[in-house]
Amino acid sequence: MKQIEIIMVPVVDQQKAKEFYLKMGFELIMEAPSEHGEMWIQMGLPNSDVTISLAKFHGIIIETEDIAAKMEELKAKDIKVENMHKTPWGKFAWLKDLDGNSLCLHQK
Repeated sequence: MKQIEIIMVPVVDQQKAKEFYLKMGFELIMEAPSEHGEMWIQMGLPNSDVTISLAKFHGIIIETEDIAAKMEELKAKDIKVENMHKTPWGKFAWLKDLDGNSLCLHQK
């Protein structure tokens, strides 16, 4: 795994949350319809590689250079990883930690 890429922040109203984070000094990186019927709103602080996504659920997206190899490595350690899916934004595979927190592997 390379780095934490995106922290998904659960919000009730994406537009109100976006305005709040803009006032805090965050910049809008992307706002586009997502495949789940809501908007994908991604924001970040200037000069930072880690961003946030204003979403309906929490999660941490972790960048990896070889998602298939990382999945096999985790499975060998008895960590359950969901099937990888490909999107225009890369390959993704979700898993949960022992407390049910969502983690996602991402290969660009």
